[in-house]
Amino acid sequence: MMLKLEKFLTLFIGIGAVGGAVMMWIDPTGVAWGGEPLLELLRAKMPWPDIFFRNFIPSGFVLLALNGLPQIAAAILLFKKLPLAHWTVLACGIILMLWIVLEWWVWGFNAISNLYFVLGLVEAVAALISLRRK
Repeated sequence: MMLKLEKFLTLFIGIGAVGGAVMMWIDPTGVAWGGEPLLELLRAKMPWPDIFFRNFIPSGFVLLALNGLPQIAAAILLFKKLPLAHWTVLACGIILMLWIVLEWWVWGFNAISNLYFVLGLVEAVAALISLRRK
């Protein structure tokens, strides 16, 4: 049961993060997908806004690097039943929760961020349960 949950979560979060990164690269202004106000908040709260937050291109790379690729790598490790799989899932869950804490600091609480925090928490707990069983 936990293994199926971990596989689902890593794929769901990883594919979503890849999709989000691609969306940021296709429309780096955020206008088409409603992200323009979010970009203004990033510019107001994050360091070096003129370097990293002129558009969403750098944010897309960070999203891909921190949440997209690691989650997909964790899914691959799970499907191949490799020893580090559950540790990787645990790390992914923690990274996702930290990412959401940063989002809360920038944008405040919102339904999507809250949901993804819970998904990261469930992912981390499922990994811990799987590790405990081994």
